[in-house]
Amino acid sequence: MKLAFIGIGNVGFALANQLERKGHQIVIATEDRDSESVQKALKQNPNFGIKSIQKAVDEAEVVFLATPFQANESLLKSLRFKHQILVDCTNPVGPGISHGLQSQISGSEKIQEWAPEAKVVKAFTIYGFENFADAVYPNYNVKPVMMLAGNDADAKKVTAGLIETIGFEPLDTGKLDQALHLEHLTLLWVKMVRRDGHHPHFVWAQLTR
Repeated sequence: MKLAFIGIGNVGFALANQLERKGHQIVIATEDRDSESVQKALKQNPNFGIKSIQKAVDEAEVVFLATPFQANESLLKSLRFKHQILVDCTNPVGPGISHGLQSQISGSEKIQEWAPEAKVVKAFTIYGFENFADAVYPNYNVKPVMMLAGNDADAKKVTAGLIETIGFEPLDTGKLDQALHLEHLTLLWVKMVRRDGHHPHFVWAQLTR
């Protein structure tokens, strides 16, 4: 599958690298080929392609958005989507690791507003990049869960397949408004790890009876 990545920092690279290893074609979508993050990514994985953002979007089956949230509005309003899946890996974070939209609406719903022709799916946000780079926990007989949310069932099915590809168990939490709660789950993880010093190598799991 051809996957475009808008944003190739810690999160974007960890996901792109794992998916490329599983046989997917990765294209970095950027207007600045010489940026530090792009050059670092290409050095670590020279199999990545690189194209302008709109061209990468036009040719992709799935687009991953892994940018700082504050950059998303102007970026997305400048792009044209043709009903591609847009996987939202971003989180609106405000002062003191609070919800950047005051918990009134999810960042994913705003992204859907700014890219109305895209099929937005929230995924790959409830952990830090360390767990996207390596989802294996060999001491347990369950896979870590990756929760997702979105309004389009087919888009979620495709995203769930990508989630499984890199070692997570997908859990569909429902419509896109559920992304607000996933963003709070991210804030829980971030506060524990980045603020309070918990080690990053822990995940959530789904246990069913």
